[in-house]
Amino acid sequence: MSDILTQTQNSFLNHLKSQGRASATILAYGNDINQFVSFLRNESLSDPKQVEKDHIEAFKKDLLTKNYTSKSVARKLNSIKTYFKYLESAQLISQNPSHGVSHPKYILNPPRILTKMEYRSLRDVCRHDARMYAIIELFLQTGIRISELANLSVQDIKNNKISIRAYESHGSRTIPLNKPAKDAVSKWLEMRPESDSDAVFLTKTGRPFQVRNIRTAIDRYFKLADINNATVNDLRHTFIAHQLKAGTPLTLVSKLAGHKRLSTTEKYLEFIKDKSTNETPKLEEL
Repeated sequence: MSDILTQTQNSFLNHLKSQGRASATILAYGNDINQFVSFLRNESLSDPKQVEKDHIEAFKKDLLTKNYTSKSVARKLNSIKTYFKYLESAQLISQNPSHGVSHPKYILNPPRILTKMEYRSLRDVCRHDARMYAIIELFLQTGIRISELANLSVQDIKNNKISIRAYESHGSRTIPLNKPAKDAVSKWLEMRPESDSDAVFLTKTGRPFQVRNIRTAIDRYFKLADINNATVNDLRHTFIAHQLKAGTPLTLVSKLAGHKRLSTTEKYLEFIKDKSTNETPKLEEL
């Protein structure tokens, strides 16, 4: 039979699901709280009512001693604070022991934005792979998320536009396809294997191309293009930053990127030099 810590942990995760939080977010919270619960059990604690501020401080110290980065520790503390905030609101505890627990200081690294030379080099090394060329063009020309790209169906692409369906905590939106992206996708669709799946991107055996496989494939092309310290998400960063630099209106970039808050898009402005004064609502071709 599960103890009270396990019961409240499961209740917390179910609460996150009921709020429509993204599956990746729930997984991250779950891993963080599970690690914290294991630490509490080693301290002979079995009920969140027994937890005090000193226990959380000890957990933080233990993580830092084990060489977790300050950023990782801060994220785990955020998970713990959210967990106890839920327990308090659900009246499962009378006092919140996470109040007053400080985060370790850390420097937030700026987003990795590919230069023109880098993303052109990336194009060059995958030019003879129609599937990957189309994927990279979509990332660069639309700023689409990797999960959204993996979920694209053939029916989502028509009239020079891509329709992104609502999923988890993300809303629906429509993104225009410029000529480079349209040409790359059209060429891939002509070569796309026959399949019962309506997914745009498939494996050679006709199965949907999964997120983890897309990451692996792009990482391989990053290496071939001699692009260091880059990830798939940096292609999205590159779209956002280059659009803002070209003078594309902030509100339009934010809408196309699917940001919930304009402030999320605004943060990119501090990493942009020599911003264009062009205020015409026209998207830049990368």
